[in-house]
Amino acid sequence: MTITLSAADWWALFVHFLSLSLMAVGGAITTAPDMHRYLVNTRHWLNEDQFTSSISIAQAAPGPNVLFVGLMGWNVGMNAGGGPSTGWQAYALALLGLLVAMGGMLLPSGILTYAATRWAHKNRELRAVRAFKTGMAPLVIGLLLTTGWVLTTAHDQPARDWRLWVLTAVITVIVWRTRVHLLWLIGIGAVLGMAGLI
Repeated sequence: MTITLSAADWWALFVHFLSLSLMAVGGAITTAPDMHRYLVNTRHWLNEDQFTSSISIAQAAPGPNVLFVGLMGWNVGMNAGGGPSTGWQAYALALLGLLVAMGGMLLPSGILTYAATRWAHKNRELRAVRAFKTGMAPLVIGLLLTTGWVLTTAHDQPARDWRLWVLTAVITVIVWRTRVHLLWLIGIGAVLGMAGLI
């Protein structure tokens, strides 16, 4: 995939990630649906495979889950450079894309998180602080569910994977109703996957 980006396009990418950063109250992954809308549907800077593989690779890799933002920026830059076969220029644009996307995502949220956390810690007994924390929980859950939906509908055969849907529902109830550690549930999912049951 080859695209052409002007300086205004790079700036628009940076500004878009700046705005998403302020919405990422449950982590950067909660803004994935809007990233999909912007990068895949509106601007056509990434295709579906690049978008979903950016999230999958970053989630599988050790480290913070915000790495998928860097991979998306890398892919946008690589597409702007014409792909890996075009040489060092493509890699330079890919690095620029990574820096633009990660800088836009981390700068405002980092500053805001630092300032808000210090203030909230000093004022943790205030009723407004407790109410804010309580009110944010449904928003974060809704954003995570939306992200899951976007990733699921990008799959070509969701009806064929009924076992995966059942497992997802069962795991959701277990997480909601018990205190079973998530690593056990991930392990169970891995064993079921290796056995070919899902």
